[in-house]
Amino acid sequence: MARQLERFPNLVTMFFARATEKGDTPFLWTKTSGTWVATSWAEAARQVASLATALTAIGLKRGDRVMLVAENRPEWCLSDLAIMAAGCITVPTYVTNTERDHLHIIENAGTCAIIVSTAKLAKTLLPAVIRSNQAQTVIGFEDMKVPAGIDFHNWHALIAAHQTAPETAAARADFEREDLACIIYTSGTGGAPRGVMQHHGAILHNCAGCASVISEDFGWDDEVFLSFLPLSHAYEHTGGQHFPISLGGQIYYAEGLEKLAANIEETRPTIMFVVPRLFEVLRTRISKTIEKQGGASAYLLRQALDIGGKRYAGRLRLIDRPMQAAVATLFKPKISKKFGGRLKAMISGGAPLNPEVGLFFEALGLTFLQGYGQTEAAPVISCNRPKAGVRMDSVGRALNDTEVRIAEDGEILVRGELVMHGYWRNDAETAKVLKDGWLHTGDIGEIDDRGRIRITDRKKDLIINDKGENVAPQKVEGMLTLQPEIAQAMIAGDKRPYMVALIVPDPEWTQEWCAKNGDACSFTRLAENSEFRTAIGHAVERVNADLTVTERVRRFVLADGPFTIENEQLTPSLKIRRHVVKQAYGERLDALYK
Repeated sequence: MARQLERFPNLVTMFFARATEKGDTPFLWTKTSGTWVATSWAEAARQVASLATALTAIGLKRGDRVMLVAENRPEWCLSDLAIMAAGCITVPTYVTNTERDHLHIIENAGTCAIIVSTAKLAKTLLPAVIRSNQAQTVIGFEDMKVPAGIDFHNWHALIAAHQTAPETAAARADFEREDLACIIYTSGTGGAPRGVMQHHGAILHNCAGCASVISEDFGWDDEVFLSFLPLSHAYEHTGGQHFPISLGGQIYYAEGLEKLAANIEETRPTIMFVVPRLFEVLRTRISKTIEKQGGASAYLLRQALDIGGKRYAGRLRLIDRPMQAAVATLFKPKISKKFGGRLKAMISGGAPLNPEVGLFFEALGLTFLQGYGQTEAAPVISCNRPKAGVRMDSVGRALNDTEVRIAEDGEILVRGELVMHGYWRNDAETAKVLKDGWLHTGDIGEIDDRGRIRITDRKKDLIINDKGENVAPQKVEGMLTLQPEIAQAMIAGDKRPYMVALIVPDPEWTQEWCAKNGDACSFTRLAENSEFRTAIGHAVERVNADLTVTERVRRFVLADGPFTIENEQLTPSLKIRRHVVKQAYGERLDALYK
């Protein structure tokens, strides 16, 4: 029988309940001096209770906003829980934020205190604190020098000085599901970030809905998660922290994206949350590595993809059975081991996924589920479920107790406890997306006869050419980046006669091309190299062959460098900031129409 998650009044009560059940068993893991070290549930509960008491002791009151600026680590989770246990509201922010970003959030949220991990991160943060005259209390995971006038506290010293029993803090947690838990600022692909007000019930609704998927389709056991997406993003905040807590699971904190593959093998997660861009990179790396090995490995990869494609399309024949058995015996176990050997499901969210990428991982024997949501819905709205029949072009059925309908113009509307209370101090924007209890997602889609949602595009991102025909940019961009020659792409063509593209060549492919052709590998030189541009053009033409006449990219320009978080052309969740990219390359894109 499927196991159901209990109905909790708030996130703090849920945590303390799980800590009581799990006791001295491992909860949070981090690597120290090359060794994975655990914090037990019992110790985590003691630290959360003590920090909550300390926050009250230094003057914080119920409803006060506390900013949290830190890398993914155990202290992040403990701080978030302690802030809520003190009756305050967590305001997570990205470690990649600029001084301007920090200043906007400090002033907009009206933060009363800030918890920051390191002196390095404080270098960007403290100037914003000084300029704001808002939050004059700073708490650091390590000691750091702060300007005069700022009240500094050491995180560990606060806990040591205010030892509190977990049951005492749990008894104080009388918050209701409707009470505000956190304000999560959206990445801002189109402008200044807005603070999404997520209440306890919204996140608890997500936890219960996701628990149902795991319980009914895979069985809910001792789950292990590997956290590597930013915890300041709603997807990881719920999926990588509160959801594991709801299941009584263990959380390992990855050492960074560059060590992710090794960390997966070491920690052997059972559930992974990943954004599509990382899946695309992983697919490319796996394919290149195996193809370079050649021989039986490369042959079995091609056969696995062939068998997987046939099975997905329902065209698997009796004659394919021997090869299917060979792939299952000789190839898939090796891939499974690379992912730890006990992975139940990889869940993609945060942005649209190209179906080819999902099919690739499914063909390798890894269960791949695409979900859908947004920060305004805490954030999960729907998820594919194997028992309902997974379609790679769909994002599955809505979570339990979630209503979804399609408006007349094709927009996806959502209603339920998961929907935010609005944008913090922004009634005008709130009124645009919350109407009669329905969240207007801004996404265009449809629902099939089995209740599965299919996203066609982002309403505001739709490109409308000069003939009034619609083009979904994310679809075309996703197809372009699947080509080995192309790492990133952005298309344009609004109110224009045809589509054009800005292309970032794949660095590994570019290095190989330069080695073969004896050219220096600099973006500036290669942009003027006709042979290099022709090679990229061949990749574009391969994609065009599978597009409609309206969608096809007629001309392109090469970017000066990759889209990155540092140059603000990508959000911290790896989405393209179109307005920033257009500011940088607008003239060159416009010139493609001359």
